[in-house]
Amino acid sequence: MEKSAYSTDSSEVSVVLGEEKKGHLIPNGNGHQTGVNGNLIGSGGAAGAAPAGMASAAKPGYPERETWTRQMDFIMSCVGFAVGLGNVWRFPYLCYKNGGGVFLIPYMLIVIVGGIPIFFLEIALGQFMKAGSINVWNIAPLFKGLGYASMVIVFFCNTYYIMVLAWGFYYFIKSFSSTLPWSTCDNPWNSENCIEFYRCDTNSSLGNITHGNTTHGNMTCEELANGRSSIIEFWENKVLNISEGLDHPGSINWEMLLCLMAVWVMVYFCVWKGVKSTGKIVYFTATFPYVVLIILLVRGVTLPGAYDGIMYYIKPDWSKLGEAQVWIDAGTQIFFSYAIGLGALTALGSYNRFNNDCYKDAFMLALINSGTSFFAGFVVFSILGFMAKEQGVDISQVAETGPGLAFIAYPKAVSLMPVAPVWAALFFFMLLLLGLDSQFVGVEGFVTGILDLFPGKDYMRWRREIAVAICCLLCFIIDLSMVTQGGMYVFQLFDYYSASGMTLLWQAFWECIIVAWVYGADRFMDDIARMIGYRPFPYMKWCWSFITPCVCMGIFLFHLVNYKPLTYNNVYVYPWWGEVIGWCMALSSMLCIPVSVLYKLFRAKGSFQERWDHLTKPVWGAHQLEYMAPDTDIKRLASLSPGTEENKVIIFESVM
Repeated sequence: MEKSAYSTDSSEVSVVLGEEKKGHLIPNGNGHQTGVNGNLIGSGGAAGAAPAGMASAAKPGYPERETWTRQMDFIMSCVGFAVGLGNVWRFPYLCYKNGGGVFLIPYMLIVIVGGIPIFFLEIALGQFMKAGSINVWNIAPLFKGLGYASMVIVFFCNTYYIMVLAWGFYYFIKSFSSTLPWSTCDNPWNSENCIEFYRCDTNSSLGNITHGNTTHGNMTCEELANGRSSIIEFWENKVLNISEGLDHPGSINWEMLLCLMAVWVMVYFCVWKGVKSTGKIVYFTATFPYVVLIILLVRGVTLPGAYDGIMYYIKPDWSKLGEAQVWIDAGTQIFFSYAIGLGALTALGSYNRFNNDCYKDAFMLALINSGTSFFAGFVVFSILGFMAKEQGVDISQVAETGPGLAFIAYPKAVSLMPVAPVWAALFFFMLLLLGLDSQFVGVEGFVTGILDLFPGKDYMRWRREIAVAICCLLCFIIDLSMVTQGGMYVFQLFDYYSASGMTLLWQAFWECIIVAWVYGADRFMDDIARMIGYRPFPYMKWCWSFITPCVCMGIFLFHLVNYKPLTYNNVYVYPWWGEVIGWCMALSSMLCIPVSVLYKLFRAKGSFQERWDHLTKPVWGAHQLEYMAPDTDIKRLASLSPGTEENKVIIFESVM
């Protein structure tokens, strides 16, 4: 598309951004640009400034925004980011806990009315605005605090999430030994009460234990289940070397510190060159875990007890549908696993071509995400069923979620298998890859938001590499508190408060309100039609305007009313000052929105209506001048079917 210059005479500028479809430029066929009302804006021969409220075009000499080399790079990056550890260690447990196959009913309903609409909203917003999580809210500058809030959340996530990778990397290294170190009781970190293996006879309620090379019998099953297994002692005494509480930080675990450094180095070199390199790395990090999951499933279903485990996973319990907690768990899991509210999806979408069909992408990515969660459940519960049968206990006693599944239940299961080190190495390598791509895409989203604050005029060579290095170094310094003896308490504090369900739901609620009611749902649907060539189904607009905000606020209030103080292993209760620190982390993101709104309104001049009109007027970027063609009949686009390629109207030309 041919670029145009604009007159610097403000009297000639007739673009008004506060009304529907205004703020755009239309080629009139005579070498001039006209506004929606047909008034002349500028001639093609004069160089000048962009219209008021519109960012001027990028100046020559400054690099244009990067784009994905192939669209598949974007798909793989989204898969790598959104499909993470939660799909493997949280969804299967929630499905088992909340009625098996019945859990899929509330899960799929909330996916349709909550997950997909916001997932699509974030990707489309990034693609339309060509900006990261902060500048994307130039679409309604008064609410730019939403961008800062997402930056705070993703920074906290980047800081503590990598500890899971450090632990996984440590287990992966320890898997390369003929005897797995967590499977024996003859190590320096083991206590006198260590149990290597126990088997319970459910008929007599008696069992026996193995300690070293000695077998002891005539203990009750309850006594056996409450014993200190070698796996738990390896986790708590060796890996964590855990102290008495948050107020006892203790010394640094140097082995874990080296693992943490190694993982951060990997993350840095995955991100430092931008999406051109990241888009290639995710082809491996996003796909290989599926290979491992298939291998583990094949192995799992051949083990004795696998059928019982899988039936525990999917057996429907229809009475669960009447419990509010089931619906709340479904909604919370979707917002976690879809990575909503973190700003990273917006950053990934901003590297798309302007005419990319992000609508179809959103549905495909949602299907991959939820399908992976369901598939992983078969892998996990086939192996947990085997472990329950080997120990002669009910599967409810071995079913775990979160780190308990990854670092206690699964290591225990593989220690019972033939050729245990091979299966342990495979599992922890998959765990490392699942977390690694989520981590470096999270870092990419944070760095993108920061760099967008410094436009072309502040461009300098190596600025991306320096920004990524500063981000990684700052997070690493904070992580030092998590490799101490009290590090697990710090980790849980971050996990429970900084990126909790409440903060993500708060973000999602305001995203819908701002786009649907401040900018305008119909207006944004028109913008999407200009990008992809057809208008999405109206249900998206209804979700953004009514259904999704109600779902988000309902689950948010439920979490708030049923708030419980943080504990570790349901035994250690955090001190009051620990809870204060946690709430400060939660509020540091949640208060960004109301505080920034009030600050901007008070700083502006004029009546409230004048301030509102001025501060909610979109600030467009240079790409809107280059790509958008508003003369296309939007109503005509609404009648097109997104599934028929022959009906698709090309409404602009890409110069990329």
